[in-house]
Amino acid sequence: MCRPRPGQPAVTGTGTARPVDPERATLGKAAGENFPVAPFFLPGAWRDDLMAVYGFARLVDDIGDGDLAPGGADARLLGVPPERAGDPLVLLDAFEADLRRVFDGEPRHPLLRRLRPTVRRHALTPGPFLDLIAANRQDQLVKRYETYDDLLSYCALSANPVGRLVLAVTGTSTPERIRRSDAVCTALQIVEHLQDVAEDLARDRVYLPAEDMRRFHVREADLAAASAGASVRALVAYEAQRARELLGEGIPLVGSVHGRLRLLLAGFVAGGRAAVEAIAAAGYDVLPGPPKPGKLRLLREVGVTLRGEG
Repeated sequence: MCRPRPGQPAVTGTGTARPVDPERATLGKAAGENFPVAPFFLPGAWRDDLMAVYGFARLVDDIGDGDLAPGGADARLLGVPPERAGDPLVLLDAFEADLRRVFDGEPRHPLLRRLRPTVRRHALTPGPFLDLIAANRQDQLVKRYETYDDLLSYCALSANPVGRLVLAVTGTSTPERIRRSDAVCTALQIVEHLQDVAEDLARDRVYLPAEDMRRFHVREADLAAASAGASVRALVAYEAQRARELLGEGIPLVGSVHGRLRLLLAGFVAGGRAAVEAIAAAGYDVLPGPPKPGKLRLLREVGVTLRGEG
């Protein structure tokens, strides 16, 4: 029997759509990420906490991208009336208000109720969560980035807080680990942008720095083609190399921890490296669709990362 994809309504034999469970629809997307979210080898408490953090991060991104589960359940849970449920900025405001209830009150959304024990157990502060919301507000207002530094500033909001939360949940935060984690998370964000050039353009967003596009003589119209020309491929290769170098910062990060956490962090770094290699294997032509690494490539990269090889 076939099953609906995550986020799609289940359909009964009479053709009637059953209500979508918004919590399950969001958490079900974990399997499609470039990196392991909460793998089986971790202690159960860690898995629960990491899934709680993931649920928050995934939902806020889905709000910003307009990818919420159909039916409007998330908006209702956040107290947003139907006539305003299509406005991401309204939803993000409501989501921020519900996030603040995690720290002082009773949140409405089940994913935020799931997050509350994690916040209390590890004395997490609102800052990283608010940064992720701010990144998605920025997505509604800023559609282009002039320089690479501008893009890095965006990644500091949209990606780096996730790595910092992973370190906080596992009790391993140090200034040096945070610095290297930030580099890895920024790299993972850049890789995702490279995979999703066509999808982002369809949302009127371009995460390739404008100064780099000019350097490689790439116009936005070139990004709308069915297949990438030589200039686009050269640009993607250039940005992919930047991601490779940032991922290299993760090798000492992995080596600085032990046990199951070492394997988890190796999975993050290896997931990014494998995705970059998949892009390279596609000849840096990302326009037909996101190049994805196979399991064998991912396992190889995990081994390379664990051995401390750059």
